[in-house]
Amino acid sequence: MEIDVEQFQGPCSCKRQHEITVKGIWIESGAAKKLYEMLTEGELRDFSAPAIVWDENTREAAQDALEDVEEICESVCLDCENLHADNHGVEILEETLPEETDLILAVGSGTIHDLSRYVSYKWGIPFISVPTAASVDGFVSTVAAMTWNGMKKTMPAQGPLYVFADTDIFSKAPYRLTASGMSDLMGKYIALADWKIASLVTDEYICERTIALEEEALEKTVGLIDELKEGEPEAYEQLMYALLLSGIAMQMVGNSRPASCAEHHVSHLWEMKIINDEVDALHGEKVSVGLVLVRRKYEEISQAIKQGTCRLKPYHGLEMKLLEETFGKKGLLESTVQENTPDPLEFVDPEKLMELLPEIGKILDAIPSSEELTAILKKAGCCYEPEQVGISRELVPMTLQLCPYVRNRLSFLRISKMLQRYVS
Repeated sequence: MEIDVEQFQGPCSCKRQHEITVKGIWIESGAAKKLYEMLTEGELRDFSAPAIVWDENTREAAQDALEDVEEICESVCLDCENLHADNHGVEILEETLPEETDLILAVGSGTIHDLSRYVSYKWGIPFISVPTAASVDGFVSTVAAMTWNGMKKTMPAQGPLYVFADTDIFSKAPYRLTASGMSDLMGKYIALADWKIASLVTDEYICERTIALEEEALEKTVGLIDELKEGEPEAYEQLMYALLLSGIAMQMVGNSRPASCAEHHVSHLWEMKIINDEVDALHGEKVSVGLVLVRRKYEEISQAIKQGTCRLKPYHGLEMKLLEETFGKKGLLESTVQENTPDPLEFVDPEKLMELLPEIGKILDAIPSSEELTAILKKAGCCYEPEQVGISRELVPMTLQLCPYVRNRLSFLRISKMLQRYVS
């Protein structure tokens, strides 16, 4: 199917003019042939030095479908071992990419796309997205989630010019990658609730249309689990559409707010290895575990709100001693303090927060329960407990205390630092 990207542009009830940089999206069998046609006869024919960026795994997955495309492009095949979306990965790509490159074809999933979108932004050249798995929601994102000198950061980047999602490629990816995509998508249950609460408490900008698009795609995809496990191409196309829609939502808003908050902060903290060793888990797998952990915490707070036992506690700013003992031991204290300046809790009026607790409780109660989320994740073959991603359960309390500091973004988990312990 060809996606009408024009529907996401223009004036909106949120009083903003939404702009989408991606010019076309195809999610269908044979989309790779459409790419070849555009490179030789269509809108992309004027590029004289296109380069395919992939690694050994994604090349193996896509080479047959891209055989004709490879003949007219420079091939940049990266070593997938220890390849990450970080400053070292950027250095490798920039050293390998021919200087004359005027168009990048990112053939892969999360890491390849983050590196490609960042380098294409830095070099001032466009890039094309060719997903090899429905594993992440960042294919059309205009930012790159990267680890930069040890600190997880959202780096400026650019969205793809076009997306060619060939069902013949991404539907044949190992199911673990597909489950990771479902996991990343399900994280939106927390991300969207966090956004609604932040807007309620601080009047942060929010776009109801964007939220509605995300929620609709999420609900549709959750209903396709059986078909996905059976390998039905149409279900894979719907999952890919939902993941791309999440990226389009980021473009509409101009940042990752619609797609990432407390559940992603958990994943980012573990990826930074602040309190844990290296974990051999996919990004989406860590997000779905974060989703369940945060949901359980929110359930505790929601119960306290209902019981009238949720109270304000004095807030004294950043927990500097804790940050020194954790981020500081990794040489990241200065960058962490900088990331958290200004402290987003400075914009939360304590009295207003207390008045809004009943409304906040309603938003929290609208999220599926942790039991419901776990059942969905289990059915889909996703991760839902910390041990499944190599994290000790003993690290859960510290994870929830520290993870809000990896981003200067107001989550309800961050707001809970202003609330007393909850009595059940």
